[in-house]
Amino acid sequence: MQPASGPLAGVKVIEMGTLIAGPFGGRLLAEFGADVIKIEVPEKGDPIRNWRILHDNGTSLWWYVQSRNKRCITLDCGDPEGLDVLKRLLKEADVLIENFRPGTLDKWGLTPQVLQEINPRLVVSRISGFGQTGPYSKRAGFGAIGESMGGIRYLTGYPNMAPTRVGISLGDSVAALYSVIGILMALYHRDCNGGGGQEIDVALYEAVFSLMESMVPEYDKKGIVRERTGSILPGIAPSNVYPTSDGKYAVIAANGDAIVQRLLTVMGRPDLIDDDRFRNNAARVRHMEFIDALITGWTETRTLAECLQQLNDNGIPAGPIYSIADIFDDPQYLARDMILDVPHPEFGTLKVPGIVPKLSKTPGKIAWLGPKLGEHNVEVLRDAGVSEEQIARMAERGIL
Repeated sequence: MQPASGPLAGVKVIEMGTLIAGPFGGRLLAEFGADVIKIEVPEKGDPIRNWRILHDNGTSLWWYVQSRNKRCITLDCGDPEGLDVLKRLLKEADVLIENFRPGTLDKWGLTPQVLQEINPRLVVSRISGFGQTGPYSKRAGFGAIGESMGGIRYLTGYPNMAPTRVGISLGDSVAALYSVIGILMALYHRDCNGGGGQEIDVALYEAVFSLMESMVPEYDKKGIVRERTGSILPGIAPSNVYPTSDGKYAVIAANGDAIVQRLLTVMGRPDLIDDDRFRNNAARVRHMEFIDALITGWTETRTLAECLQQLNDNGIPAGPIYSIADIFDDPQYLARDMILDVPHPEFGTLKVPGIVPKLSKTPGKIAWLGPKLGEHNVEVLRDAGVSEEQIARMAERGIL
């Protein structure tokens, strides 16, 4: 039941994590051919199995996406027999992904030194709120805290209003991406440069902080604290959302000198092309309110479709603000296989998001959707050399 091909075919991954960051990293590896074995707590499983909207069978629809292409087993790693089986799996693995609070694996006796002894080639990716070191390392830290302390929440929202959040768990997903990047670099170093395994330390707040563009040098040299600015892009103009006559909004990012000239021509104002207020970005930023009002005066007399037609026809970056319903109907998404129908043995098919990135020779694929709790217990343990008698005994004892 393993994906038969892909650039990561032959890479064995043990995923010990719950909810978002660790499992999302495992999902990305599984989409490109890695054999990802997800370990869950017996009877309960990963909490994401019951998060958000549930299907008729009581399982989260998110689960089927987050755990696609994975083999899932249950194992009580706090039990000596369960821990012994885990060590067997780690001995043959290339990668371990975990997103526990630092010290959790140590409590099971799986210190970095022990992991190295079990498998010197093992790449261990650790995702946590604040990293494995530092004064905050033992704190609990979900994505919301990483987003807050990483700087992005401070910038999200409108002036004189409380900070808001992006409507998804952005911090967890960014941390997962860094985890995968680290894993791929570590595997390359191990296999191509003659190095052994190593540890990758990803902190949620640091993953978010890495997205903060120019904030560090600006504060260091100029004392600038970037504040919430709503829908504009600070220091860049014009780039905003503009209302249309049908109650919608067009996003227009005409933040280049030549693009601005084309925009003025489309709006019927070529007379402003040589106006000093439009000469360069610095000048446009100083007159941002005037320019935004000018653009609004043009967009609000046209429907969104009319605006986008004229803007796109003239090479001006513009687009609508999509809901998921809009995405389902968009021909670009469909043409690039970003909404896929995947069969499921219980309920026919399920539409799921497609795969990113797209590789020309070794593309990723979706072999199956997230499996049942413990679906691969026998298969995985048998492959690891566990006898049928031991498998039966472990199941009877409730540690599978």
